[in-house]
Parts: sequence; structure tokens; C-alpha cells
Amino acid sequence: EFRRVLFRSYLLSGGRGAALPEGDPMATEEFLVVADLDGSAQDSRIFLAAPIALDDIEELYAERIVNEEIVRWSERDGAVLARRRRRLGALVLEDKPLGRPDRDAVRRAMLDGVRQLGLAALPWTDELTTWRHRVAFLRRHDPSWPDLSDAALSQSLEDWLLPFLDGLARRDHLARLDLEAALETLVPWDRQRQLDRLAPTHVEVPSGSRVPIAYDQSAEPTLAVRLQEMFGLTDTPRIAGGTVPLTIHLLSPARRPVQVTRDLASFWANGYRAVKAELKGRYPRHYWPDDPLVAEPTARAKPRGR
Repeated sequence: EFRRVLFRSYLLSGGRGAALPEGDPMATEEFLVVADLDGSAQDSRIFLAAPIALDDIEELYAERIVNEEIVRWSERDGAVLARRRRRLGALVLEDKPLGRPDRDAVRRAMLDGVRQLGLAALPWTDELTTWRHRVAFLRRHDPSWPDLSDAALSQSLEDWLLPFLDGLARRDHLARLDLEAALETLVPWDRQRQLDRLAPTHVEVPSGSRVPIAYDQSAEPTLAVRLQEMFGLTDTPRIAGGTVPLTIHLLSPARRPVQVTRDLASFWANGYRAVKAELKGRYPRHYWPDDPLVAEPTARAKPRGR
């Protein structure tokens, strides 16, 4: 007849594991003085031991006992853990919450958490993502602009993010982070003033509408606008001090792309007639003038009075 023998595990002060069979009278003791083990294996069986009280340990080994405050990020808890510990080597004698941990230690532990969670854990908004893409666009054309790529931001977290982590100790606390203010520390004040001029968020088109510019981290900026709103404009809108023409996505009345161009004058001269022939029958209530260069731009189906 065979039966499974269960063991009560102990941790030795040197860091090794040791065990007693569960039925052993000493298997209920919290602390033991171990005199004999079966060899030097990582998990050894205890052959000879005697119980010892915590007070006796602290009296006998007072010079070897270490008091420490541990503040670290816990991936399992998604939070900064702050503990006060007393230990003898690897053996923890006391472990309890640390009431008022050092603020800088908490910030640095939270920073470790962001490193583990990744930049996606930060409270990005659409506006802030677009702001970052606008800076990236200018950097592609002028390397003196700051590098706000994922790699650069991750490598410099301590410089720009650490000062803004006060009072944050859990993953869900990141929702309170002033991410905009933190990132703006990476862009000098004079460059922040240039940003709206060189990489605006919107362009006013001939119809009077303010149309948003779509910035991408890899492609050139684009402007998606209904074709009728661009009548009369021959010069393609440009940004970056007039050096970069926008890629224009001309849209049908149903806001579907019908032409992509970076040269409006060429489109009016060579492409408009074919687009008009294709779409006029599909959208007869909309404005399809013969000469788009002198036609009145409109955001409506037709200009007023027509």
C-alpha cells in the first residue's frame, strides 16, 4: 500500500527551502532552528530541528536582523506596494504595510509600472495624439524638432514623466495624469508657438469651412473635403512654412473619396470633367458647374440662390 506524504515547507535564512512531513509534531511551528538536513539540495528534508520563538530570534540575532522599507511596483496588483519588513537573511520575520512611504520612492516605483505597462497605459486623447503627430511631421522635415517617437519617449520617461507622477500609485490613477503638460516639457516654448503656424490643426477652405488636417506618423498630412467646397482654389494648401502641399482627398456628396491629389490646378484642368460626368447623374441635386475655377464654393448641395 502506498500513500502520498505531504510536507510543510520552510524557508531557511540562507535562502534554501526545507520541509517537514505534515504529521511531524513540529510542522505546526512558525519558526524552527534546523540542525540537520538531507544534503544541500534547494529543497531539503529536515531531520533534526527545534522550535524557537520570534522574541528569541530577535534577541539572539539582533545584529543580523535588517529593517527595510520596500516600495516597488507589483505587476500582479497593478499598483505600488509599500511594505515595512524585518528579516534575518532571506527569512522575513515581520511584513506589514508602510504607512507613509517616501514620495520619491513611490514616484519611481510608479515609473517602473509605466515601463512595464507601456506608453499605451497613459491617458492619450485624440487631440494629444494629433499634437504628437504634428510634431513628428515637422521633425521629418526638420530634425531639430524633438523626437516624440515611442522609442524616444520610453527611453526618457525619467526626464519628462517622473515629475508628474506625484500622488499616483495605481494603474487606474494614470487617468488623472496631466499627460499634456508632461509632454509639453519636451517641446521648447518657442517651438510650441511655431507649431500652430507650421502644422495647423485645421485649414479654412474656399467654402468657409474649417476642415481638420489628418496627421500620420509616417505619411504626409491629408485634407479630406467635399469637392464643391474647393471650387475656385487653384493653389494646393501648403503647410510647414509653405514647403509641404497637403494631400487632398476630394470627396463626393456622400463623403466618399473620388480623387486624391497634391496638385489642385492639374485636377481642375484634367480630372474634374471625368469626375463630374460620373457623379452628376448620381447626385443631380448637387452643384456641378462647367468651370470649377469661377464657380462659387459651397458646403451645401448648391450655393444660395441657385
